[in-house]
Amino acid sequence: MEKDIAIEVKNLTKVYKLYDKPMDRLKDSLGLMRKKKYREHLALNKVNLTVHKGETVGIIGTNGSGKSTILKIITGVLSPTEGEVNVDGHISALLELGAGFNMEYNGIDNIYLNGMMIGFSEEEITKRLDAILEFADIGDYVYQPVKTYSSGMFVRLAFAVAINIDPEILIVDEALSVGDVFFQAKCYHKFEEFKEQGKTILFVSHDLSSISKYCDRAVLLNQGVMLGEGTPKKMIDIYKQVLVGQYPLPKADGENLLDDEEIRAAAAKAADGKSDKGRDKKADNKSEGSAEKSQVRKDSENPDTLEYGDGAAVIEDFFVTDSKGTVTNSIIKGTDFTVHMKVRFNRDVAAPIFAFTFKNIMGIEITGTNSMVEKAFLEPVTAGEVKDISFAQKMNLQGGEYLLSFGVTGFEQDNFTVYHRLYDALNVTVVSDKNTVGYYDMESKCVVTDAK
Repeated sequence: MEKDIAIEVKNLTKVYKLYDKPMDRLKDSLGLMRKKKYREHLALNKVNLTVHKGETVGIIGTNGSGKSTILKIITGVLSPTEGEVNVDGHISALLELGAGFNMEYNGIDNIYLNGMMIGFSEEEITKRLDAILEFADIGDYVYQPVKTYSSGMFVRLAFAVAINIDPEILIVDEALSVGDVFFQAKCYHKFEEFKEQGKTILFVSHDLSSISKYCDRAVLLNQGVMLGEGTPKKMIDIYKQVLVGQYPLPKADGENLLDDEEIRAAAAKAADGKSDKGRDKKADNKSEGSAEKSQVRKDSENPDTLEYGDGAAVIEDFFVTDSKGTVTNSIIKGTDFTVHMKVRFNRDVAAPIFAFTFKNIMGIEITGTNSMVEKAFLEPVTAGEVKDISFAQKMNLQGGEYLLSFGVTGFEQDNFTVYHRLYDALNVTVVSDKNTVGYYDMESKCVVTDAK
């Protein structure tokens, strides 16, 4: 393994045996079973992953995709069925918080017990004891048996032990959202400290904003197969296709998902239901626009827009206008603006939902809304109908560059369905001479007077 590599996973496969009866499991373990009486579940299928030292890598995927399984194999909690895992550096893992705690022991005893299980000596734990207690902040309860703790106190203590061990590699599985809001803020602050110190972090979360914010790279798993790896923004966009059942399949068992061109080609194929007719109309619509409008599109449209859907509807046109109704991709902060969409329906839809979303350049969703939330349109449409949709609001985002996405979705027999989506289709620049802290401006009015 090369010196700059912290974690190396090669052809990792994990197969679970699923038994119908506990007795069958016992007989199989004793070698007494003549016939196979179990089903095999492939939790991981020939996964390859390399994490470099100092890198923060996020793993995303649906439930049952193998995210927790791969972390448990890397940390040694589980053994692989096939494949190889190499780790260079001391690991602290936040997997199942509190695993290994003795409920009869008090908090102090469990700190030493858990620390020694991780691999530290009694002296090393003693040096870190004050930091652990300060981080957990559960007061005198630390001297009481753990079985008397509330669930909040329990996870605070478990997190404090794991996070203050000062590892070279930190592995986190959905553990940053424990405790109350103040403790969560403390957890994220510690996480940022680890990043600044150049520690290696492997991070599993369903919180896509955290993946976008903290990770240098993201890995997408689905049903035990590694679909791809790349920038958090790219993987999150593909993950959203996975969630609605519209994504390109791997080429073969264990092969990773495919490069950008293949992804776009497969996404286009998935959206082929919108037909050449829809595409021609979209092109015709653009050509019929004014020269000014066409130039704005040329300047602001993303040539690599991620596009998919089942073709029941087609977003034929989309643009932004300022407070004067002029088509533009630059909006002055504090002024009114409108997001526009034009949608053609290729088949009957019971209740379409029209939506837009603003992301920053890191891929973090900042704001957005849809017609259902706004209670603006809850009616059926028929094939051939064309709808113009507009969302009018005030621009309160901070000055900077943003990406605007559009979508038409709906529910069919209680199943969420994507008819057409255009991710990161349009660049919008917010022009501002006063940026406050954070993503948006609360338009605060500051008044200072002499104290009475």
